[in-house]
Amino acid sequence: MNPFMFLNPVRVYFGEGAAKHGLKAELPQVGSRILLAYGGGSIKRNGVYDEIVSLLKTAGKEIIEFSGITPNPRYSEVQACAKLALEQKVDFMLAVGGGSVIDCVRTAAVQAMLDEDIWEYETVQHKLPRDAIPMGIVLTLGGTGSDMNWLAGVNYEEKHEKVTFAGKHAVFNIIDPAYTVSVPTKQLLTGAFDTLSHYMETYFGKGSFVSDEIMEAIMRNVIRNARTIKNDPKNMDARSELLWDSSLALSGLPGAGKMSDFQCHSIEHWISGYTDANHGRTLAVLHPVVYRYIFSAAPEKFARFATEVMSVDTAGRSPLETALAGIDALELFIRELGLPTNFTELGIDVDDAMLETIADQCRPNPGCCRQLTREDFLTILKTCAGK
Repeated sequence: MNPFMFLNPVRVYFGEGAAKHGLKAELPQVGSRILLAYGGGSIKRNGVYDEIVSLLKTAGKEIIEFSGITPNPRYSEVQACAKLALEQKVDFMLAVGGGSVIDCVRTAAVQAMLDEDIWEYETVQHKLPRDAIPMGIVLTLGGTGSDMNWLAGVNYEEKHEKVTFAGKHAVFNIIDPAYTVSVPTKQLLTGAFDTLSHYMETYFGKGSFVSDEIMEAIMRNVIRNARTIKNDPKNMDARSELLWDSSLALSGLPGAGKMSDFQCHSIEHWISGYTDANHGRTLAVLHPVVYRYIFSAAPEKFARFATEVMSVDTAGRSPLETALAGIDALELFIRELGLPTNFTELGIDVDDAMLETIADQCRPNPGCCRQLTREDFLTILKTCAGK
């Protein structure tokens, strides 16, 4: 195992009624002016907004709203959110939504405390933030794992770049599975694959056998409950399991002692920077293609994934054949969930010039079992595009 320091300071309130119990416990400890941030308004249609606002008002809080945060949150939205927080002198920021809302708020919370542009501060000067407006989370959609870590993905639209910013952990995280009831099944299944992707990206990295065994169990759980949701979308037990799977993924615990891979995520960030493609669905396209490209560099690990996670029968198969059968099983699972396996099915139009440009931006990850080159990235992208 690699050396590590593990700490996750986020207090989690999980289960039915979690918002009532969690906010009652947490709100007396924060200031009076709360920035309430959310996305396109679904929380107003499903009753979540009314419940949260009622709890805030009961606690005597003054509410400043920031709404309309988009999927693949924009850098311009971050700046607008930070500006509002400064102008209104907010004491605390409450993100109600999924990963996009959380990532926007987390980045804005840092930007509001900086005298310079956060992109320049973090990506050019390579500095980590010292301060941020404290924030809390009410999770309404699983998948990204943003609720339990300190990073944020933001689409800098002018630069065609999806940037991973460093921020701060939330003070608390409220997870009520009932808040996901109105989420479309397609969106739930996309989130489930995003969760699975986080575990695979860590699992296929280097080191730590005990972490791998933990992740094998959770990956089986994700697959089982995703299938349950596909056939029974209102199943609350499956929703609960998937939400907790998602939150644990990037909490730091499953990957302790490992050097993670996250090569597919790296490629996805550049694709979505140029196309604004859906994060989880793009990952569904990438994983089988990338794994068929690299599996021969770690056949034993991919064979173990095949048997322990995808339930592949090893009879009559060599490790390489078993490994490949596991990747085939993964692609079948992706199709079973109704997710895309190529760019055409994803619904994006990429020409050769764009593929070349994206390949130029991709960088190899040292945790990957094979160090990919620029030409490797281009081949992977062309395969995804059917070229």
